[in-house]
Amino acid sequence: MTDLTGKVAVVTGAGRSIGRAIAEHLAALGCRVVVNNLNAERNAEVVAAIGAAGGEAVGVIGDVTDPAVADACVKAATEQFGRLDIVVNNAGVARDGLIARMSDEQWHAVIETNLTGAFNLIRAATRVLMRQRSGRIINISSVVGKVGNAGQANYAASKAGLLGLTKAVARELGSRGVTVNAVAPGFIDEGMTEGLEPELRETLQQQIPLGRLGTAADVAATVAFLASDAAGYVTGQTLSVDGGMSMQ
Repeated sequence: MTDLTGKVAVVTGAGRSIGRAIAEHLAALGCRVVVNNLNAERNAEVVAAIGAAGGEAVGVIGDVTDPAVADACVKAATEQFGRLDIVVNNAGVARDGLIARMSDEQWHAVIETNLTGAFNLIRAATRVLMRQRSGRIINISSVVGKVGNAGQANYAASKAGLLGLTKAVARELGSRGVTVNAVAPGFIDEGMTEGLEPELRETLQQQIPLGRLGTAADVAATVAFLASDAAGYVTGQTLSVDGGMSMQ
């Protein structure tokens, strides 16, 4: 079993679904966790759940599109727990629409949260990780960033941008002992796929070689691997957690 005892992680968008699963899984493996989310009530629930399970967590409420919030996440890690080892950029939104009718607000909201938010936190964390000469940065992208999807030009662009950001930062920080990787979930049976009609769900499952939608736990386990010593020689890579849907 992966052991992350003594490590400190920041997880953005950790109030529900994939982000919450990641935060709680890392805590179960021994991490102390800074939980970031916009919603104060959800943030408190995750912090309390980690504490009830015997872990340690603190919350930072706010939107990482604001550089000050990103700075606050890093400050919470270093001041509360003395260090920072793992950064998980999970915060994300979708504002779907065909491109001919996509508004400026739809475009900018998705790019700012999904891509700029990740940039803000990486920039803030890099100073600490470079000084430590160790660390893990894990960006939660999407299969849509690899293959595209009609009606999601903004989302696909933001998630593809994360893949480029991952590779660029991996090259910059490799000599300092910091790895940077991405996880690209496929259709996960929580969050953005909630409420799918049974017929659509069946159609989606037929496109997946493993024959099922993924779970938040599937994604959390992959993040834990990339955060561990076992992935110490893995950087600049994208691991797809999509049941084989996007295999080439």
